[in-house]
Amino acid sequence: MTGCKPLTDKEIQGILKAFKGKYATRDKCLFILGLKAGFRISELLSLTVGDVWQFGEAVDAVTVQRKNMKGKHRSRTVPLHIEAKQAIRSWIMELSELGYTDKESFLFQSQKSLNKSINRQQAHNILKKIVNNNKIKGKVSTHSMRKTFAASMYDRLGGNIFKVKEAMGHISVNSTVSYLSFKQDEINNAILA
Repeated sequence: MTGCKPLTDKEIQGILKAFKGKYATRDKCLFILGLKAGFRISELLSLTVGDVWQFGEAVDAVTVQRKNMKGKHRSRTVPLHIEAKQAIRSWIMELSELGYTDKESFLFQSQKSLNKSINRQQAHNILKKIVNNNKIKGKVSTHSMRKTFAASMYDRLGGNIFKVKEAMGHISVNSTVSYLSFKQDEINNAILA
């Protein structure tokens, strides 16, 4: 997390247009879900088809089980943004064409094994390749998706750090404050003005 930055709207649009290849829909779904739900990459990769898809449609809220959460203190449920639901729908439709929509299957399946999810390093490599192709400056990692979510929540919740804490699923407000360290850019810009 340290040093990685949240993405700007322009950077997000560039990344969304850059997904190509056989797994473009899967990778785009992972990216959008990361931006719109704010889960950590390991939490996203733990999701199964059944966690996000029921009765022929995307669920209204997704829950990551406690055993897959950082610290394993509690599970976390997040309502799904319409863009996340659309991305899930597109990916599930591709999976169903291939016959891979068993509810126990991992949502972000590895191309090597249907019984495994892609791993954190693969997710990082996918994002890093697209970031490099878009010539996005600064440190960008899969955690940038979560930082982007934090920045979005901070702005939408009027800077209320305690509400952002809840949206992030943090136990301590100190964790939330560390996510908002990107606000240092505003301080730097004020100094340079």
